[in-house]
Amino acid sequence: MIKKWYFYTTLIVVVAFLSLGFKPSKLESTPWFLINESDDTSYLLPSLNVTDYTNSEIPYTGTFFIGYKEAIGFKESQGKYRKINSLGYLGKYQFGIETLKSIGIHDSAAFINSPRMQEKAFIALLSKNKWELRNIIERYEGTVLNGTRITESGILAAAHLAGVGSVKKYFRYKGKRCFRDAYGTSLRSYMLRFGGYDTSFIVADSNASVD
Repeated sequence: MIKKWYFYTTLIVVVAFLSLGFKPSKLESTPWFLINESDDTSYLLPSLNVTDYTNSEIPYTGTFFIGYKEAIGFKESQGKYRKINSLGYLGKYQFGIETLKSIGIHDSAAFINSPRMQEKAFIALLSKNKWELRNIIERYEGTVLNGTRITESGILAAAHLAGVGSVKKYFRYKGKRCFRDAYGTSLRSYMLRFGGYDTSFIVADSNASVD
């Protein structure tokens, strides 16, 4: 009986010692969010160390705007600023020449060589489209139309793909007529894929342009 008691007591002491040995002596706390507005957008990252994300396939998560624009940019061009597709659409977000003119950009060579200009153009087009689609956003946001949950970010993404006129037509026909681009991508697929992101800070502006 004494031997058994001695064995269990020794076992408990050894386990307790090993547990203390592997306990970290100091816990470091890392600020959870980094907010950086140097690129006309809000960046929200779970670390101050940018190199933490260099090998990540999905560097940004959640519904933050940075995730929205990067997701659209990747879908349009795999995020390549100098991409020109077979139809002549330009840059990371694949702008057409006429669309660029509508937001004050007339030099396509300067545009394709300027990531900063391309990012500003994306914001300007969102602002312009948000103004033109403000009534549709107000009426349909949060509803379900033909099996698709409607959100502001989804509507704006669809307008980026197909243009404001096609989006208005989509809602006029209650989602039963759906535009597809020259590569077969549907307006509805953009509305689904890019729905639910936070685009609330985009200001609706009929005169939005890139200065």
